[in-house]
Amino acid sequence: MPRRNKGPHLHWDERRKGWYVRWFENGKARVRATGTDDRRRAEGELARFISGSHLGPSDPASRKIDDVLADYAGERAPAAAYPPSILHAVERLSEWWGDRAVADITERACRAYGAWRESGKDRRGVTKGTWGNELIVLKAAVRRDWEAQRLSALVHVWTPDRPEPRTRWLERGEVAALLMGARASEWGRLHLPLFIMIGLYTGARKEAILSLRWPQVDLARGVIDFNPPGRERTSKGRAVIPIPRRLMTFLRLARKRGSDTGYVITYQGGPVADIRKGWKLARLRAGLDDKVTPHTLRHTAASWMVQAGVPLYDVARWLGHASIKQVQSTYGHLAPDHLDRARRALDRA
Repeated sequence: MPRRNKGPHLHWDERRKGWYVRWFENGKARVRATGTDDRRRAEGELARFISGSHLGPSDPASRKIDDVLADYAGERAPAAAYPPSILHAVERLSEWWGDRAVADITERACRAYGAWRESGKDRRGVTKGTWGNELIVLKAAVRRDWEAQRLSALVHVWTPDRPEPRTRWLERGEVAALLMGARASEWGRLHLPLFIMIGLYTGARKEAILSLRWPQVDLARGVIDFNPPGRERTSKGRAVIPIPRRLMTFLRLARKRGSDTGYVITYQGGPVADIRKGWKLARLRAGLDDKVTPHTLRHTAASWMVQAGVPLYDVARWLGHASIKQVQSTYGHLAPDHLDRARRALDRA
């Protein structure tokens, strides 16, 4: 029997340490921040909400960014392939933007946010690429708010130019050193080598690997489907690929010691939220530079395939791309026949 809809009511968010107004629309839970951890003030916000202040689109000058982000996290994160990435970005954005109004979003403010994130005054300094991605989340949240008719006007969110793609890829000797470095870590000697092997032999992104569950891995048929059930399709496509022979051995061993959580990558029986610490230690032990990141495994997989003469169309499908455009621009120069026809034409001239 379905539960009775209680209507708008207060809900304590333990993670954010604050009161939220919670209600249901069309069977879906919605939340809005009250901006306080004080129960009495929160009840006042609830009363204003119920009185009708929430009805109809809000002017950007009166709509709080914290509310926009809370709505976006509540609606978007559950359907995301890797919810922690969105929630982490929302948390960082809320620390700086929270009490500001949507109308306060300007290029100058966005640049100031970037400077704050790079300075490390909040926690630790980050790169332009990181805070740029966070602003992309803010941009998506504002657009979703406008499309849901919670905002009366769409406000532009400035984002920095994307950094040049990092095409650092690993030689086979470097991969061997990285695996040795991973196995030497007491903390990550089991899950980190498995992460490296999956990344190397599938070219999957970090989030896709950490969120991978055993029902997506068909060892009998030898297939991995990186699209979990219910995942919202995004520009970052995910592939369904056959399992390479060397990876199959690692997966079978991991399956035997698998935990009840259903995740492929686990530590002490639970899912792994991030591998930043273990990766850094393994990289340092291997003597590799700081440009070697988990995403380097994806570049390595693509580079090895292109160098072996695999058609760019097949490489694109393996990586989950809808077209070969990105593969061509990033890895095309590694193909053994790169510009071969042009060279032959000049040889005949």
